[in-house]
Amino acid sequence: MWQQNLLSAKGCVQGINERPRIELGRIRQCVKGLQMINEFKEFAVKGNMVDMAVGIIMGGAFGTIIKSLVDDVLMPPIGLLMGGVDFSKLKLVMKPAVDEAEAVAINYGLFINAIIAFLIVAIALFFVIKGINSAKAQMEKEEAEAAPAEPPRQEVLLEEIRDALKSNA
Repeated sequence: MWQQNLLSAKGCVQGINERPRIELGRIRQCVKGLQMINEFKEFAVKGNMVDMAVGIIMGGAFGTIIKSLVDDVLMPPIGLLMGGVDFSKLKLVMKPAVDEAEAVAINYGLFINAIIAFLIVAIALFFVIKGINSAKAQMEKEEAEAAPAEPPRQEVLLEEIRDALKSNA
């Protein structure tokens, strides 16, 4: 009796006093869940997850380098050429600061810096992907040249017939 109650509580059996019936739908759900867990384990073991984590960490580090490049290296000379403008301080004040409340402003200078940083990252990624695609195409070309072309099927059959005739003669 306690076994039936336990199975019923898990949702895998219908009816406490009658003969236990296993629900096929519940079994299918359990099997699908196990399949998904196994697929996740396979994904993690293959190294895809580790590669993705490394890529995310490197992307974050690359983003901070690009931000520093834009804020500290590129924008000061551009601002100097434009008459000593500091882009990080460009803003449109909508409501001035009052007592302890800060001013409400649109910081379009910071937005310009963010756009320039994005463009630098996009260009860098473009060149990285272009290099990877070129290398991949070169490897495929070398593999295609290295593999000898197989003779047509007719020639192979004719050679087999010729060899068979020679051996019978």
